[in-house]
Amino acid sequence: MASLFWMLLLFAAESGLPPFPVVSPGDPVPQKLYQYTGKGAITYDSVDRIGEFASWRAAVHGRKASVQKDRAGYLNTRYDWAAMRTDAACRMSGGKLIPMGPVTRLPKDAATWDALAKLTPEEIRRRDLFPEGFRPLSHPLHSTGHMLFPESWIKAHPEHRRFDIDHDLGDAFLPEFPPPLYLTTRPDMGDVARGREITLENFREVFDGVLTPEQMEGLRLLVTRFPTSWFNFTKHRVTDEPSRGVACFDCHVNGHTNGALGLDPGTRPQLARVRLDTPSIRGNHVMSLFSLKRSIRTLEHFAEIEEYFDGDIAMQLQVGGRQLDKPSTNRMGDFMSIIGFPPASKLDRLGRLIAARATPAERRGEELFFGKAQCGSCHPAPFYTDNRMHDLRVEEFYTGRAEGWAKTFSLRGIKDSPPYFHDGRLLTLEDTVEFFNLLLGTGMTAAEKQDLAAFLRCL
Repeated sequence: MASLFWMLLLFAAESGLPPFPVVSPGDPVPQKLYQYTGKGAITYDSVDRIGEFASWRAAVHGRKASVQKDRAGYLNTRYDWAAMRTDAACRMSGGKLIPMGPVTRLPKDAATWDALAKLTPEEIRRRDLFPEGFRPLSHPLHSTGHMLFPESWIKAHPEHRRFDIDHDLGDAFLPEFPPPLYLTTRPDMGDVARGREITLENFREVFDGVLTPEQMEGLRLLVTRFPTSWFNFTKHRVTDEPSRGVACFDCHVNGHTNGALGLDPGTRPQLARVRLDTPSIRGNHVMSLFSLKRSIRTLEHFAEIEEYFDGDIAMQLQVGGRQLDKPSTNRMGDFMSIIGFPPASKLDRLGRLIAARATPAERRGEELFFGKAQCGSCHPAPFYTDNRMHDLRVEEFYTGRAEGWAKTFSLRGIKDSPPYFHDGRLLTLEDTVEFFNLLLGTGMTAAEKQDLAAFLRCL
């Protein structure tokens, strides 16, 4: 162990960043994990790593209040909660008010967003002026990680409440629950769910006479709970009682998202894994990539390998993993491939604004999107994704570990999916506009940024 420690220290020293701390599941970790680097001690995990369950549970539960207090204090340095606003005319597809901002705190030495955007990346980095809220956001208990459900879900499903940590964002910054469900095969039906959460108990009632038998079987598997790391019947769990596990549609509620978060499975060590907000699976029929940082090319492959976002085949057998066969994952993929985007009444057949239906601000925002703001370079119409991966090199603005490549998510229906960016660091569309104005050096005025946000809410 001593030799490993010195190897990690040497590796980190070469990068100019300190090595990741050595932690066990449930241990508190630094909030700014982007400041660390290096290898981990192990790749494979085991249920026995936590030791005796009752003792481990008592220890991590006893720290919960202090961990959450530290987390709240850190988030207060990133965000000004009081800056959030709403507009009765700006709502998600199901009617929930859209959070509006920006709520990201400016550094104390930056007077305005416009003044900050006039500085070069080198000067922003040298003076440490890159907003903390624009830097990577960690899981609130990164040493354990895994699925963390928002309070709106927990109220309906208390069996998923964790004894070690609660979700760190309020309901105002999360998608509506339950969200509408749209099908590419039956656009005439609109929201097929009709305000209900689709579950194992009601899916046949809702979809009988709508789906093919194969699609129906795929949906059955998507709403069936299976054991996974930290949610199962073994001692390797973060719920008081053993459980059946988690279904795909527990996070991707009605084929969308409830704002649950986890960690991207494609990276190790644990503390280097990227916080990943549950993405919507609306519009999968036009997608070519199905993972944040890996080139997974089919829905069937994605359904097959994830082991619920831990990517740990060694844990599958220990917790009673899904063991799905190829026909099963094909059927899951078949249903996921017919989940449609929400209607966008202001867009034409080519995904552009219908001028007669749009406001002047929205039309100006569209011109900015495909012009000065450069959004259309990676998010072209009609689906507002280029189906590629890009390295935004955000770390050029601050001292930290390189963030690397990430796929371009579709912006269709983006108003329904706060918070934004893959780790949810950008709580509103206005924060997202400020982030990219700074990152790309587009030099937009305050009025132009408002127009761009107005257009994004049309998609």
